Amino acid sequence: MSYTSKLPASWNDRPPPRKVEIDLSSPGLAVVELEKLLFTGKAIISHADEVWPRLYIGDQHSAENKADLCSHRITHVLNAAHSQRRGQAHVYDNMMITYMGIEAHDSCNFDMSVNFQAAADFIHSALSRGGCVLVHCHVGVSRSATLVLAYLMLKQNLSLVEAICAVKENRGVIPNRGFLRQLIRLHVQLFGKHQ
Repeated sequence: MSYTSKLPASWNDRPPPRKVEIDLSSPGLAVVELEKLLFTGKAIISHADEVWPRLYIGDQHSAENKADLCSHRITHVLNAAHSQRRGQAHVYDNMMITYMGIEAHDSCNFDMSVNFQAAADFIHSALSRGGCVLVHCHVGVSRSATLVLAYLMLKQNLSLVEAICAVKENRGVIPNRGFLRQLIRLHVQLFGKHQ
């Protein structure tokens, strides 16, 4: 599989990325190769980073910092670590922010794929109407990144490698191995093994 940037033109002011080839036909080997690719990503130096136009991945702090939410003009928040103790919609009262919470565990055994379509629909609907979306979890590297990668595959027609390359240039992310396997399965469903 090779990667050519599909980012919007305004985001293509950087030098062209190196060619990336990963064979997704063997999921076990592919997970290791994807991890190597992810480890070349940008270091995390902020609580939230824009990884696609008007789409941010962030941590719990970014979701609770009202000044940052306003400065980024966030209109929608998708919390991939929703629980009774953390991340409730009432946090955004009087802020005109639409909230979606997904109770997900950052565990290799957790089936995040059951949330891929609903999360992608939420993000896509918000962006289609000119909104700005923050997808967050506790640290902003695994659960939230997995949902954003799935969105880029489902709604922007990016392959898994293309989605990873787009995101990692702006935020260092590392979905757990179980989530990577689920993203590989999504890639195969959408594109076949060798695209």
